Amino acid sequence: MMSERQASDGRTGGGKALEMKKPPGSADSTFPGSERRIERMLDSCEAAAILRIHPKTLQRMARNGEIRGVQVGKLWRFRSSDIEWWIGTKLAS
Repeated sequence: MMSERQASDGRTGGGKALEMKKPPGSADSTFPGSERRIERMLDSCEAAAILRIHPKTLQRMARNGEIRGVQVGKLWRFRSSDIEWWIGTKLAS
């Protein structure tokens, strides 16, 4: 016969609890660089608004390798840091 605890958590054998492993890079992980954050991606319209250009122009620039972007299906995504870097290189030249 199962105890209430075994019935509630789905374990049926042994008295040993299953240990849940955390994915690498989780906030309380002990791996170096685990405090890295995921940067928000901008869509074509958001990124183009920052540059004050048309979204199709930005997409063309990404296809030609002038600015970094990633195409996911038909949609383009841009890191805000890449947009800032591109502006910085244009201002420096």
